[in-house]
Amino acid sequence: MKVLLTGRDGQLGTALQASIPEGITLIATGRSELDLADGTACREAVLAHRPDWVLNAGAYTAVDRAESEADRAMAVNAQAPQAFAEALEETGGRLLQVSTDFVFNGAQGSPYRPDQPLQPLGVYGASKAAGEMAALSLPGARVLRTSWVYGPVGKNFCLTMLRLHAAKAAAGEPLGVVADQVGCPTATHTLAAACWRAIGVGADADGARILHWCDAGAASWYDFAVAIGELGVAAGLLQQAAVVKPLTTADYPTPAQRPSYSLLDSTASRQSLGLDPVHWRTALAEVLAQLPAATS
Repeated sequence: MKVLLTGRDGQLGTALQASIPEGITLIATGRSELDLADGTACREAVLAHRPDWVLNAGAYTAVDRAESEADRAMAVNAQAPQAFAEALEETGGRLLQVSTDFVFNGAQGSPYRPDQPLQPLGVYGASKAAGEMAALSLPGARVLRTSWVYGPVGKNFCLTMLRLHAAKAAAGEPLGVVADQVGCPTATHTLAAACWRAIGVGADADGARILHWCDAGAASWYDFAVAIGELGVAAGLLQQAAVVKPLTTADYPTPAQRPSYSLLDSTASRQSLGLDPVHWRTALAEVLAQLPAATS
């Protein structure tokens, strides 16, 4: 099976390349090979390679900057999957579109099911919602939503918190983190497994077209930051964790509004994909084990 991967150099793309199943011929593209803001290039890539699947892991993910770069966010997150879908309809291929919990507004206070209506709060969420609709215009396409993605490479909350824990602890200062936004951290290695399964054994044409995947449990950003400190010390990545101070969303204003509760109900998708859930703290410990230990 031939798979065209976008976002090769991102954190999810790196994990996908590290876990390629047998029988997959992977064409991994980064921005230098395929600019997702260029719909014509996306179409031409499909026509040139004629993949069985496009695994669209690339995205515009700068949530706050999207508020002032709406055209680019829409080009990458919505127009690229539209171009892929149109070209794949010609070639007979299929599309897995990776999406986000930000397509929901977070107001219901209980986990979101895959079939619930979308109500994004900002440009980023709206662009990803439009990308889902574009992808699903292709018969046989699938959307896999996830949340709070992090891993051992790239730019993410986990690596940022490790750096801030070290700096704040050394300075004897508290580390302030928002405590009133709830979701679930998702490690790239578990997400990559779900992506590969979604285009493999769980990819029958009659299967669910919208999947949810996040690690098990729930957390606030504050909970996540505390765990990063605790497990970072245990893994030898930190000499000392900083004291984490809970903040409210109002204490830490951002250009983009974020959902206050964006937990995804992954129960049906886990059953469909045949994957067991991993608690987010367990997955976090596995990610931290891949990082080099701190030096004195």
